[in-house]
Amino acid sequence: MSRRGYHHGDLRAALIATSFEELAEQGLPRFSVAAVARRLGVSTAAPYRHFPDRDRLLAAVSSVAAHDLRAEIATAAAAAGHDPRHRFAAAAATYVRFVARTGAGFDVIFAAELYAVTDPERTERTRALMTDLLTVTAEACAGPPEETVRLVEAMIATAHGYTTLFTTGFWRRAGTPLDEIADRAAAAARSLLA
Repeated sequence: MSRRGYHHGDLRAALIATSFEELAEQGLPRFSVAAVARRLGVSTAAPYRHFPDRDRLLAAVSSVAAHDLRAEIATAAAAAGHDPRHRFAAAAATYVRFVARTGAGFDVIFAAELYAVTDPERTERTRALMTDLLTVTAEACAGPPEETVRLVEAMIATAHGYTTLFTTGFWRRAGTPLDEIADRAAAAARSLLA
């Protein structure tokens, strides 16, 4: 666990950034506002000046995660070229790398416990992320809308499964690097298009 002192500045932004570290190490079920405060070297009461409760902090993290994941998927899809199958697979690989690095996957971005939190920015960012995924998928499968939705679900489940197995140490003994796991997720995503 990293510990760093916090010395005046944008505590709200520091809380969000440090929450990603906490999520990457502890996961959503064990996420603690007090632990985030300890990492920053501030009192356990300090976060509550910016976020009234755990869910509000997580909603802010979710919003940033949706925004950042969307940007990374767009970059990866563009780099994958014009073949829509490669763009679709790139989205899966990007998801694996993003979640392994940040700890904030769809279980955080779309956490059921956050449904009651009103946050228009988060709503817009999560909607934009899903719209982009639906667009990339529709281009790759050219099927009816119901098929596109099911294919997005399958890609997310596949990528999230690879991510979970990686982050929980499934491949630790074999020493399989993250990039190889991301490539496997991309190959699995491509196979969904068959």
